[in-house]
Amino acid sequence: MKNKVLKIIGGFLLVVVLLLIATPFFLKGKIADIIRNKVNNSINASFDFSDADLTLFSSFPYARVTMKDITLINRAPFEGDTLFAAKGVSLNMSVKELLKDASEPIILKSLKVDGGRLNIKVDKEENANYDITLADDGDQEVVSTDSSGEFTLSLESYEINDAIINYGDASSGIYLTIDEMDHKGKGDLSLDTSELDTETSGRVSFMMDSTQYLNRNPVKLKALIGVDLNESKYTFLKNEALVNQLPLVFEGFVKLNEDNQEVAISFKTPSSDFKNFLAVIPEVYSKNIENVTTTGNFTVAGEFKGIVDDLHIPKFKIDINSDNASFKYPDLPKSVRNVFIDTEISNTTGITEDTFVDIRRLSFMIDEDKFNMVAKIRDLMGNTKVDAQMDGRMNLANISKAYPVPSGMDLKGILNADIATAFDMASIERKEYEKTKTKGTMQLKDFEYKSDEIPNPIILQSTAVSFNPTTVSLTELKGKTGSTDFDATGTIDNLLGFMFNNEKVEGRFNLHSNTFSIADFMVPDTDEVSKDGGKSTSNSPAPSAEKIKIPSFLDCIINASANTVVYDNLRLKDVKGTLAIKDEKATLSNMSSSLFNGKLALNGEVSTKGETPTFAMDLGMSNFSIAETFNGLEMFRTLAPIAKVLHGAMNTEVHISGNLKDDFTPNLLTITGNILAELMTSKIDAKDAPLLSALDSKLNFLDLENLNLKDLKTDLNFENGVVKVKPFTINYKDFAIDVAGSHSFDETLNYMATIQVPAKYLGKDINQLLTRINESSLEELTIPVTANIGGLYNNPKITTDLTTGVKNITAQLVEIEKQKLINKGKDKAKDVIGDILAKNQKATDSTKKENAEKVKDVLGGLFGGGAKQTDSVSKKDSVGTGSKEAQKEAQKDAAKKILGGIFGKKKEAEETKKDSVN
Repeated sequence: MKNKVLKIIGGFLLVVVLLLIATPFFLKGKIADIIRNKVNNSINASFDFSDADLTLFSSFPYARVTMKDITLINRAPFEGDTLFAAKGVSLNMSVKELLKDASEPIILKSLKVDGGRLNIKVDKEENANYDITLADDGDQEVVSTDSSGEFTLSLESYEINDAIINYGDASSGIYLTIDEMDHKGKGDLSLDTSELDTETSGRVSFMMDSTQYLNRNPVKLKALIGVDLNESKYTFLKNEALVNQLPLVFEGFVKLNEDNQEVAISFKTPSSDFKNFLAVIPEVYSKNIENVTTTGNFTVAGEFKGIVDDLHIPKFKIDINSDNASFKYPDLPKSVRNVFIDTEISNTTGITEDTFVDIRRLSFMIDEDKFNMVAKIRDLMGNTKVDAQMDGRMNLANISKAYPVPSGMDLKGILNADIATAFDMASIERKEYEKTKTKGTMQLKDFEYKSDEIPNPIILQSTAVSFNPTTVSLTELKGKTGSTDFDATGTIDNLLGFMFNNEKVEGRFNLHSNTFSIADFMVPDTDEVSKDGGKSTSNSPAPSAEKIKIPSFLDCIINASANTVVYDNLRLKDVKGTLAIKDEKATLSNMSSSLFNGKLALNGEVSTKGETPTFAMDLGMSNFSIAETFNGLEMFRTLAPIAKVLHGAMNTEVHISGNLKDDFTPNLLTITGNILAELMTSKIDAKDAPLLSALDSKLNFLDLENLNLKDLKTDLNFENGVVKVKPFTINYKDFAIDVAGSHSFDETLNYMATIQVPAKYLGKDINQLLTRINESSLEELTIPVTANIGGLYNNPKITTDLTTGVKNITAQLVEIEKQKLINKGKDKAKDVIGDILAKNQKATDSTKKENAEKVKDVLGGLFGGGAKQTDSVSKKDSVGTGSKEAQKEAQKDAAKKILGGIFGKKKEAEETKKDSVN
């Protein structure tokens, strides 16, 4: 019998185990559908999850349903926004809940949420994205408390791990974030009255009206809350909170009514130890307060009481007090003593705008230095009105000796201040600064400031500021940084607007410096991107790039003068001018300086607003040393590389624009503009210029060191890395050289020089021809020679047409000499024949016949001589011209024609004479 019973029990247990194993497989899909449908039928949003799992063993006698990757997506007017998301949610419930019909409510016993993200939004029209309950519009079924669309909570415990809650109310300007939040509670919420025991921790950030009040401040809360579901009242029974490291205990209740909420809560510090004050300071500044020695007291006490609705907040009063307290950090040499705090933060009407702060006293001492302040701040949430006064003397170096200031903040100097101010924010927002009342003085001596944003400490030797109702007068500011010294005075027109209204600093200043070095304001670019695309790390080599950034908050005019300005390798002397800074752009006007033994006039602008700084400048350069200019300025060496061999001075007008590199030198590949230059020089070092040496070797008649460049004017423009030179003329002795062409910034040449060379410079052969011809008109004879210049400046390629020109002019001179000889023979024959003919008029017939033979002999001698000369020059030329007999016959015919012409003319003359006599 006993064995039979054991078998029955064993069989039953086996069936139970099999059911526990098999049930999740049968119910898994059903449970997922039930949960998905129930939630979606209850809300005006879309609820979903990637997977659902059912477990009976680990949670027995309860069933555990686990959902992964949960999302709750809003519908209009927040279409597509994620209201809630979580990595996982676990629900524990009775096994019998799994067997319920979909129309029956499910009772949950425990809940756990991992990695939850809750994003609550309220827009400017006060629509809330958490209002997702289905509305009763008459067309939809009203969801009752026992309908199929609800869960019934009978939680014994719940837990939320690593959650983030974001709350943003655009209508009120309130933004709250709780991150790293862990929260757990236990209690029986199925009862009408119960107690909920909770623990909460997290980091809180709170901002209102663009003012950050809390920034990830740590908060811890242990609260035993009495829950009365009938009255919707939650009472704080036993509670302890820790804000930063400030402990608070509080009591009271919150009651949720249909139209508003009632609040009655009081709180206070559980002790009066002055360490409580240090706990209010953010942890990064307070540093290890457990080891701080304190005397005196510090208390915080307050209460909130009233209703919360659309128009009201609870009335409240918070008192903060300390009386003759002190504290000393163990690792620091000095203490802060005689600390008095008497401050009240209150609202007596329940209207938000009526909140005020009354600092009746705030004072402390370090050594014998004392600081005092009193202030009244009214209408804190409306048109804030401030009436404050502060005075005192402080050795700033003692601050770091008494208080653990942030690393790298090493202050030095003596501060004396006595300032009173009264203003309202509405006037400041309307820029009605004349309605503010600020007066007093502030002096700062031997102040030293260090920062990673500047390469050298800034030392203010003496500073004096006086406050007037509408302006701040900088009566003295003397200091230095690196090798730069400065002495400034001026006025600031809107200091309150800069401090409270995010306005730019507007003012006018006078600045003088003996030495002003641009390098003193250049810092390494710590955000330099590494070659692999990532940011440089602390283990990476220090970046070499340096940048200058024009401050965006400046809107001022500076009348500047400096004895010396050091820029890159340049030293500008006697610098004067006006600098206007606005919108990250510096505009220079009427700037003048001495540089390279000449005078520089400059107007233009530099902008660092974009990712790449830009510039546009007009420069007037008078009597500049050519050699120093082109050796000292990379830009000019690139624009005119040959100019560095010139000695003398020049006048230049430059119009140029382009991008700047990080060190504020021009990026030559981006510049455009033009230059008009007038040279005043008398000497050239041709040996130092490969181009001129190559020209010398190609053109023997040209000695480039004797070029006359005095008063030479050139005009060139440049763009896209190419410099184009407009045609210009250089005088050399008694002829001119015309030059035109271009070169690129890599010194690739493309020029042409055209020279009208007088024939006398082309060698002794041509000079001998000119001497034999002996014609004065030939002294002006020239030949055009073209030199094409290519290659690189340091390795030029030069071609000329000089050889062809010399051949052409030689042929011309030979022809001129030949014609001159022929004309000379004709003139001689003419003279002889004329003499014979004159005698022939008086001679007898026999004499005339003799004279004719003489003429014949003369002509025969002339042409015969010519024939013999021609034959003697080249026998080969006789071929094709006939025999000597034929030549003689031709000469006779030619003589007859000449004689016929002569005598014919004489006969015509005699007949004309007869006719005139008749």
